[in-house]
Amino acid sequence: MTADLLTPTNLADLQEKLLEKARESNSQRAAQALYGGQGALLRQTAIALLEEAELTEHDTPPEATLQVLVGHLRLTGQGRSWELSAGDIMPIPPERHGVLAREESVFLLTVRRSV
Repeated sequence: MTADLLTPTNLADLQEKLLEKARESNSQRAAQALYGGQGALLRQTAIALLEEAELTEHDTPPEATLQVLVGHLRLTGQGRSWELSAGDIMPIPPERHGVLAREESVFLLTVRRSV
């Protein structure tokens, strides 16, 4: 590990920064990788979505969790959905899925890459 990987990230500060970027973006979202460089098996990304912004349906990595830091999200899968609020963490089901922000939200996506 390099010294840069050992620098802590203040998630409260990062939330505000990402929401500001999302407000300035046409896509109404912003993201920042926190961990998981070349060769790492674990990747963590903080993602901000403005109200009604979404990540359209996409494939699932081998293992992943979604942890809501602030806001309220709807995670959708094959004919089902879950309402998640600040403090909730959930494994992402192993199926195509999407995420919709019910209000301004920031979440932490943790993914295990394929070996």
